[in-house]
Amino acid sequence: MFELLDDYFASPLTGIFVCDQQGRVLALGKGAQELSGFPELDIMGLDLADALGLETPEEPDAQPPHLTALEWGARVLGKPMTLHTSSDKVVPVTGDFFPALDDDGGLLAAFTPRGAT
Repeated sequence: MFELLDDYFASPLTGIFVCDQQGRVLALGKGAQELSGFPELDIMGLDLADALGLETPEEPDAQPPHLTALEWGARVLGKPMTLHTSSDKVVPVTGDFFPALDDDGGLLAAFTPRGAT
């Protein structure tokens, strides 16, 4: 679905979500299911930030980073965030967001638990 540039190396613990041009979840990888606890069908079609309860504690009033990446067509990397799992556990993560470089648009969002290598 996406081809990442050669300069991004995700941790084995990174959860990857694929979104459409509006930031709605289209698909997620096994790591994303393990990180979030959500089965794919439970969050498919939902806004990424709403589905995962994403928050950016350092910038509480800022636009969600996935929407910034979509709006500007530029990668947004290394965002400290929190993610709410299906059991409502709050997980500190680092978010990386990659807009699609094709005509279909869309976004790839990668969340790595902080402290993971």
